[in-house]
Amino acid sequence: MSAFSDDLLIRGGHVLDPAGGVDGELDVLIRSGRVSGLGAHLMAAGVPVLDATGLLVLPGFIDAHVHLREPGFEHKETIATGTAAAAAGGICAVVCMPNTRPAPDRPEQVRSLLDRARDTGCVRVYPIGCITRGRSGRELAPLAELADAGAVGFSDDGDSIEDGALMEQALTAAQTIGRPLCPHEEIKAVTAGGVMHAGQVSQRLGLGGMPARGEEDMIARDVRLSARTGGPLHVAHLSTAGGLELVRQARAGGAPVTCEVMTHHLVLTDEAVATHGTQAKMSPPLRTAVDTAALTVGLADGSIQAIATDHAPHAADEKALPMERAPFGIVGLETAIGLSFTYLVHTGAVPLATVVAAWTWGPARAFGLPGGRLAVGDPGDVTLVDPKRDWTVRPEEFRSRSRNTPFAGYRLKGKAAATVVGGRVVYRDPGGRT
Repeated sequence: MSAFSDDLLIRGGHVLDPAGGVDGELDVLIRSGRVSGLGAHLMAAGVPVLDATGLLVLPGFIDAHVHLREPGFEHKETIATGTAAAAAGGICAVVCMPNTRPAPDRPEQVRSLLDRARDTGCVRVYPIGCITRGRSGRELAPLAELADAGAVGFSDDGDSIEDGALMEQALTAAQTIGRPLCPHEEIKAVTAGGVMHAGQVSQRLGLGGMPARGEEDMIARDVRLSARTGGPLHVAHLSTAGGLELVRQARAGGAPVTCEVMTHHLVLTDEAVATHGTQAKMSPPLRTAVDTAALTVGLADGSIQAIATDHAPHAADEKALPMERAPFGIVGLETAIGLSFTYLVHTGAVPLATVVAAWTWGPARAFGLPGGRLAVGDPGDVTLVDPKRDWTVRPEEFRSRSRNTPFAGYRLKGKAAATVVGGRVVYRDPGGRT
């Protein structure tokens, strides 16, 4: 990817920047890749103009939980295809998880990923380094060196840190480094053999269940350790009402804890497994309607700081395996905005400004990233959304290399009209108005 250095004038749209308190019809001027002006009827001779009439002009969306699969699993996704999917979904930056082969537990691996992202990516890529060497849960990776190389946080995503003393050591290091840990919150002994949420639906389907306490007990341990050490903790893919309450209590007590919720955990329940089978198999699993409702309220009241996708691409033949053998995960980058607007904004469940903040300023603050707002001097990253755009999810049209989604055929309202990264338009909706 070439350096972000373009100039652009975005004219006539409705600018909404929750972090900056901006909400009105304004123009946005980007010079040399950064916001240089925000106001009515801006003029800039020789600068290309993007007509945003009828569109929402928002800070560039940041997805705090994405699997790009490269290196090691390029048959599922690559940096090129994953960032193209992000751009098509209105996402200007992705935080990518370390479950690759090899896992980035050495600084040179982090630098290599950043080099590949610059060469082949079309949105910003922020790598997460491993907490432990080889994601084995036995010995800490060199966290400070990984941060110096460009890691914005640390995780053994997919693998838990079962050793409490090691987790405390990692959080102590994170406090010194100033980068968050975002561990996989699961006690494997509790969820072993499970393929979906443990409850009435799993019993009806005769499938192994993953009890909520397998997630909640690990969250309880980690928020306690965060409070004790002062180490920043970002609770990944929160899926239960009980887990949300633990985060609420920790934050109320002053612990440096943030959290994220996935679009699918706000939209679907475990009943989807009966309809969609392996396409609705993910970890943590889809939970009950009580959990979904609680998470929606938690997003609306600010207890949850970020929405993310946990974009987890898998090849079709892998997802075609029996439920017990198929991998966990779904793709999400290209449906994120549509689901957020259809099920949160248009229903009135969550205010528009709150949803936008959870896609922008929330993840930017949690990981210390540039952007997340449209103040002068900030990166010229902008997501333009047509909130009235009706469209149908057609996985065969995805930019992602994989198609594993339970949302095929869904009718959604709200879509990215254009995606701007550093002043450069990296995506336009072919059926839209830009």
